[in-house]
Order: sequence, then structure tokens, then C-alpha cells
Amino acid sequence: MTGFEHYQIALALAVTLFAGFVKGAIGFAMPMIMMSAFTAFLPPPVALAFLILPTFVTNLTQAFRQGRRAAIESARAFRLHIAAVLVFLFLSAQFVTFIPKAPMEAALGLPILAFALWQLSGRPMALKVEHRARAELALGVIGGLYGGISGIWGPPLIVLLLSLRTEKQEMMRVQGVVFLIGSAALCAAHLTSGVLNAETLPVSALLVIPALLGNRLGLAIQDRLDQERFRRWTLILLAVTGANLTRQALF
Repeated sequence: MTGFEHYQIALALAVTLFAGFVKGAIGFAMPMIMMSAFTAFLPPPVALAFLILPTFVTNLTQAFRQGRRAAIESARAFRLHIAAVLVFLFLSAQFVTFIPKAPMEAALGLPILAFALWQLSGRPMALKVEHRARAELALGVIGGLYGGISGIWGPPLIVLLLSLRTEKQEMMRVQGVVFLIGSAALCAAHLTSGVLNAETLPVSALLVIPALLGNRLGLAIQDRLDQERFRRWTLILLAVTGANLTRQALF
């Protein structure tokens, strides 16, 4: 792989294997883990490029695990959120080298951390049906804006699904569908922005292998989790996500 040191490739492979495992077990956090770890030894635009193809392929398998019809139904059910993510992901991706990340990380991380800790404390927050459309749009805009810059657009969707008290299998499928559409848009956006190029694309393709292996191991764990344990581990991982985003903003 021209342009990259052997240790960088080795570290990227190991990180992607672990990120794929977490995604298989809980359904999200793969881009967060990869981006957080990759930026320790790679420039942020390169780190973003590396995660694009592994994210896309694992989202593809997650979205269609219960078949095409179920995936299409999930896409229809969350079409407002998906539309908002797509529009604002494309917009923000064009400004990836200009928009300061720290304020956006703090603005996203702190509310997500607070939400997860509130839920973990035993005080669930249920979203009223009449507010669902507005919540879908608002959280889609937030996810799209942040996703185009960092490749991470999942946390707002997780908040939405948890607030709707979504069943485990449906939650995994909806995440897969929304993340798949978003990752396809991210790939297209960064082919035009120049982040994904002749130098970074081969490495991103290589990382698909450990991503799929880790994902398969994680799915075996996820299948054994009941609804309550799945929800609890989702909230714990969401809290970690919020705390990590806040840490990145402050330090």
C-alpha cells in the first residue's frame, strides 16, 4: 500500500476487527471506534477515508439480514430521517476541511451522554407518537451534518430508536438500513471531495475483510442477548459515544 507505513496498516486492521465485532453485537459505533483510534496514527481525512468501505459493507449485511422486504419496510418507516441525513451529509461533506469539529462534537456529545445516563438511571424517556415526524427530521439533520464531517451519523438515530422503544431485531435492521444509505452517500460525497482517492481506496477495501470477520463474531453474541440486556448494552455504548465525543471536543 503506497504512501502508508506497515504499522499503520497493521493497526488499522486490528482496530477494524474490533469495531466490526462491536457493530455485530450492538449494531452501531463502528465508525466512532475506527475514527477515534485511526486519528491517533493517521490524519483525520485519511482516517475518514479508511472507514468508508468497511462501514458500507457491514451495513449492507446488517440491513438485509432479515431479507429485502423487511429492509424496504424499515426504509419506508424512517424515510423522513433518512432524507434529512442524506441532504445534510452531502452538504457538510463538501466542507470537511473547513468546519471546526470541536464545537460540533461538544454539541452532539453532551446531549447524547445526558440522554444515555438518564435512561440508565431507570427513568426511561418515551417519544410521543405525535412528535415522531419532527424528531425524525431534527435528529436526521444533526446526524447528517456531523456525518459528512466525521463519518459518524449513528448516535442521533440510536436516540430516536431508544425513545420509540424499538424491538431488538427491528432496531438492528433499521440501523443497518439507515446506516447503509448514509454510508453509500458518504462514499459518493467523498469520491467528489477527494478524501476517497487512489491512495486511500485500496486500504479501505482491504479493511472490509477484518470488518466482516469481526461483525460475524459480534452477531453470534447479539443473537444471545434478550431485549433488556440488548437495550442496556446499547445505552452503555451510547454513553461511551457521548463521553468520547465530549472528550474530543475538550481535548
